Amino acid sequence: MKRLNYLVNGLAALALIVLFSQCAGKAENQTATTSGQASGELSGMKIAYVEIDTLLAQYNFCIDLNEGMVKKSENVRLTLNQKARELDKQKQDFQTKVQNNAYLSQERAQQEYNRIAKLEQDLQALSNKLQSELMSENEKNSLQLRDSINAFLKEYNKTKGYSMIISNTGFDNLLYADSIYNITKEIVEGLNASYSSPVKK
Repeated sequence: MKRLNYLVNGLAALALIVLFSQCAGKAENQTATTSGQASGELSGMKIAYVEIDTLLAQYNFCIDLNEGMVKKSENVRLTLNQKARELDKQKQDFQTKVQNNAYLSQERAQQEYNRIAKLEQDLQALSNKLQSELMSENEKNSLQLRDSINAFLKEYNKTKGYSMIISNTGFDNLLYADSIYNITKEIVEGLNASYSSPVKK
């Protein structure tokens, strides 16, 4: 059952990476732009950039989504681990009984073996189902996050009038840009101001 642990732990890590990377990749096409000083002019175009890593780390909606995914991934891991331990115990009991000739017949031993094999198949099916649900929820979260950023930027740019906003994720998109064109702080503050975090129980 160690394989299940690796799968669940890997899924949890993948969920986080996918959530952040999808948000970064999709947000870059819509990320809207800067304040009075932070406006770049190139052939009449107003240009600014947003540090996506910083935005995702500081945007409260993204933080809440991330925390929710971590909790759900942990619950999946705990559920599968518990069921795996129970299954291992039944396997050990079965082996002990076989070694001690505790079954009245070969047919009865085969029935117990088949029952345990079915439990193992059911556990694998449950693992696949829970992991698939996590991936689906992660995709839904990514879309919600992207949509929230897009909606904010559309409204934000009505008064800013930027021609282009570029996302900067490490060195993926921008090798160099003057910091006066960095509007990350303004965007994060605007996003957080328009987001109402759910009451945490």
